[in-house]
Amino acid sequence: MRVEGLTLSRDGVDVRGDFSRMRPRVRAGVLSKELLVRACRVKGASAPIAMDCTAGLGEDSFLLAASGFSVMLLERNPVVAALLADAMERARKDPELAGIVARMTLVQGDALDALDQAMHDGRQPDVVYLDPMFPEKRKDAVAKKKLQLIQRLEAPCDDESALLDAALTAGPRKVVVKRPLKGPFLAGRKPSYGLRGKTIRYDCYVRAR
Repeated sequence: MRVEGLTLSRDGVDVRGDFSRMRPRVRAGVLSKELLVRACRVKGASAPIAMDCTAGLGEDSFLLAASGFSVMLLERNPVVAALLADAMERARKDPELAGIVARMTLVQGDALDALDQAMHDGRQPDVVYLDPMFPEKRKDAVAKKKLQLIQRLEAPCDDESALLDAALTAGPRKVVVKRPLKGPFLAGRKPSYGLRGKTIRYDCYVRAR
């Protein structure tokens, strides 16, 4: 079977971006129930803007774009960014996905720099989304091999306070952080509120105005 698209292969594991697999999750009546979409929802915003500061292969950004957000995807690792760019290019050729990907803009670079630039330019997003890698304390036997390979490329967040401070200072209406269900708060800071799923949760920090 011929596999289309740019693929990263290592130790028998293949990783590639593929938004076509997301179709079932963006169907009408399904998308609105996604925990991420519920966490990022902004009242009264007709054309909301989100910055995904840890884009990875872009699946979370794809859900946000499908729900109506214009999303800036920030990815600092050039290999992961190349995989994501390839997936987006293929999706643009799919009539069912093209409209969603049209609301996604990929920027290969550092999230802290982009957040600082957004603040100085007065281009405050409605939502800043963070899904930071965190240092593994032990090997997780149930972790997906694809995620393990991505984690080899993505360095863990080494300054959680700086990342959260930059996200809040950029001036969004809220910062949404994806965390393991039983994981600690990012930088040890308690969120304004949170939404919990079976294996993950979303901590929401509402910026005081």
